[in-house]
Amino acid sequence: MRISTVTGGDPCEPTTLSAFALAEAIRERRLSAHDVVEAHIEVLERAQPRTNALAANRFEQARAAADAADRLVAAGSAVLPALLGVPCTVKEMIGIAGMPHTAGFVGRRGKTAARTASAAQRLIDAGAIVLAQTNVSELGIWIESVNRIYGRTSNAHDRRRTAGGSSGGEAVTVAVGGASFGLGSDMGGSIRIPAYFNGVFGHKPTAGLVPNTGMFPDTVGEIGRLLSIGPMARSASDLMPLLEIISGPDGMDPFTRAVTLGDPETVDLRGLSVIISEHATLIPARREVRDARERAAAELARHGADIRRVSLRGMRRATEFFLTAAAEFGGSLGAIIAAETGSESVKTFARHTISHNGMTMLSLIGERIPRPERAVRRSLAAARALSAEVDAIIGSGVMLHVPFRSTAPRHRATFAQPWLQTPCSVFNVLGLPVTQVPLGLSGTCLPLGVQVAAGRDRDHVAIAVALALERAFGGWKPPVAR
Repeated sequence: MRISTVTGGDPCEPTTLSAFALAEAIRERRLSAHDVVEAHIEVLERAQPRTNALAANRFEQARAAADAADRLVAAGSAVLPALLGVPCTVKEMIGIAGMPHTAGFVGRRGKTAARTASAAQRLIDAGAIVLAQTNVSELGIWIESVNRIYGRTSNAHDRRRTAGGSSGGEAVTVAVGGASFGLGSDMGGSIRIPAYFNGVFGHKPTAGLVPNTGMFPDTVGEIGRLLSIGPMARSASDLMPLLEIISGPDGMDPFTRAVTLGDPETVDLRGLSVIISEHATLIPARREVRDARERAAAELARHGADIRRVSLRGMRRATEFFLTAAAEFGGSLGAIIAAETGSESVKTFARHTISHNGMTMLSLIGERIPRPERAVRRSLAAARALSAEVDAIIGSGVMLHVPFRSTAPRHRATFAQPWLQTPCSVFNVLGLPVTQVPLGLSGTCLPLGVQVAAGRDRDHVAIAVALALERAFGGWKPPVAR
C-alpha cells in the first residue's frame, strides 16, 4: 500500500497535517498520538457551539486508544498499523458498535449499533482513532444536515449557510481541522456536496468497491448499486491510501467486488483526455462556479492535458433517472418507516418525526405517486443509454463537472428542489468514481470547487487530477469562522 508523506500543513500544527503525515510523525516519535488526539478534540470542542457538527463523541475512548498507540510505538514494534494514532470522525449513519445509530430519525432515538460497519472497522484495524460521530440529514434524505435528534449543522465557513448533506457534519469536522479525515456515504451527492460547501476533498468510489455493510438505512438489495461509502479529507494525498484500506469484499455485501486499484502516480497529465461537460445541468451554474471549473481546466491544459467540450443534455435528466432507479432497486422510505415504527402510513411517520426541512415527508408522499410501467421502462432505458454515452466519452480520461449551481446556500434555501442534486446524483446513476476538489474561495469567502469523474474502477485517475489541482490551488484551507 502506498503511504503519502505529503503534509498538506504546518508540521508544528497537527490539526493541519494530512492523515498519513500524522501517522509517519507518530511512528517516528516526532508527535505523540496523545497530543495529536488532544489537539483535534480541542478543535472539535471549540467549533461545536458554532457548527453543531457532532452527533455524539467518544473522546474518552479516543484518549485511551491514543495512549495505547503511544505504548505500542514505545515498545519498538517492527510493524505498526498504517494509521496508528490518527484521529478521524465517522458519519452517524455508518455504524460504530455501541454508539448511536439513528440517522437522525426520532423513531430510532436511543438505538445503538450492534457492530461496527465494515469500512469503519477496516480503518480502526489500521490504527485510526474515531473521535466522534457526525450529524446527518434525517434518514440521509436531503442535502441539509438537520433532524430532530441532533439539530442543524452549520457550514464551517459561515454559520448562516448549510453544511450540505447527508454527510454534512463529516465535512465540517474535516474542514475546521477537527479530524484528519472522515468517513461518509454518497447516494446522490452526500459526500461531494458537503465536501464542496465546506472546502475539503471527498471521493465517491466506483460502485461496488467499498462494502456498505453496517449502514442505516441499510442498502440490502439492488439499491446498494447507488450508494458508496468513501473518504473525506483535508489532503488529496490521503484519498487513495484510505480507499485502499476500506475497499474490497467483506463477505456480506453482495455487490462489493475485488478490484486491483491503480496508482495515481502512474497517471500522466500529458495527453490526458479532459472533458468539460456542457449543457448538462437543468439550471445553469453561476458564473463564479463555472469560472472555477475553467481555471481547473486551464491548469490541466498547462500540464499538457487534452481539453474537449462535449454537450451532454442527457445528464439533465439525472434526478428523474436517480428517483426511478431508487424506486426500482427497492429504496423505499415507506419500508424503512414500517420496519422502525410498525406502520407505513404518512400519519405514523409524521407522529415520529415531522422533519425540520420537510424533505423526508415530501419524499414519502412522492414515492406513493404511481408511475406508469411504460414510463419507468423508458426512464431506465434512457439511463442505460446515458451511461454508455458517458463511458465512451470519458474513456481513460476524466470529466470536469460543476458540483452545484452556486456556493453553499443559506439554511432552508434548498427546500423542495430535488433538481439541485442533479450535478452530483448523475454519477450515482452511472456508478462512476468522482473526486470533489476544493479550488479556493469565492468573492464572498465561500468554497469553490469542481467534480472530477473518471471511468469505472479508475478511481486513481480522478484522484491523480485532484492531486495536481491541489498543488496548483492550495486545496483545503482552515476556515475563518463567521
